[in-house]
Amino acid sequence: MNRGIYIVANDKVLENAIALLNSIRYYDPDVTIFLIPFNEQYQEVANILKQKHNVEVFPDLELIARITKRVGEIFDRDFLSTPNKMRKLVQWFGPLDEFLYIDTDILVFEKISDILNYLSEYEFICCDYHYKKRKLIDIFSPLVKEKEIFSDRELEDVFNSGFWASKKGIFSEEKLYELLTECAQNREYFDFSSKTTDQPILNYLILKSTQKRLNLVKISDKESGSWAGSKHFIEKKHILYDGDKRLRYLHWAGMPMVAGGAYRELWEYYRYLGENKPLQIASPPQQKSQWENLIARLKKQIKKAIGKGK
Repeated sequence: MNRGIYIVANDKVLENAIALLNSIRYYDPDVTIFLIPFNEQYQEVANILKQKHNVEVFPDLELIARITKRVGEIFDRDFLSTPNKMRKLVQWFGPLDEFLYIDTDILVFEKISDILNYLSEYEFICCDYHYKKRKLIDIFSPLVKEKEIFSDRELEDVFNSGFWASKKGIFSEEKLYELLTECAQNREYFDFSSKTTDQPILNYLILKSTQKRLNLVKISDKESGSWAGSKHFIEKKHILYDGDKRLRYLHWAGMPMVAGGAYRELWEYYRYLGENKPLQIASPPQQKSQWENLIARLKKQIKKAIGKGK
């Protein structure tokens, strides 16, 4: 059985991809890893990750192109403006029978592929507190619950789309397109207010296609949080702890990854692991968080409404 890890990247996220792969390989030198190109500008990141960490490019580029094209046909651009963000869907039809997906704005602190062992009993694995803290925000609108599209029990299984595991065979390519068409025909089901393009769609696909789902934070009181927006994590020997709980991974979901930002020194440690760290590190352009973008949009809408009222 082929098992391993997928990432989606292009040259724009090269630095983050290197940091992620440095952290993965530090704890797991041998796990198979495939890079799914986000777009055509991926040669630099592919070459560096191949040289440093034996990362292979996803072998079926025609499949990626076909699914990306079909996604673009199913969804209107005012609904899904960037079909490439759905390229992670190719994982269910790729070379790995069991796989873990990891966003490039993540660092890991253990042999993270061990999570795949749970797939002997489950079809889908996640490890986050989205269901408890943000609940349906950034995933579904209240209409989903009102119309009973999913049961309350099913809605307890919503997840962040940056870190999860699954296996081949939970749906066919034809069934995938059928489910995506359902999504496209029911835009009112989804919460895209924070521009989480793929997350609402992926949650719909998983809740519709699987029965055996596991969120690791629900099975033990020893599971920590994982969001970089949490300021209370303590670093010990380049590993973060939530009290006495060791983090599996840290995710900068919606957080700017810049000099002076959350846990930046830890990120720099893994980014330059095994090489000389530059004396001065150029900071990438500062990005606003999801909340800052939301507040800016609300202010713009209020200003526009006031203007109409005059």
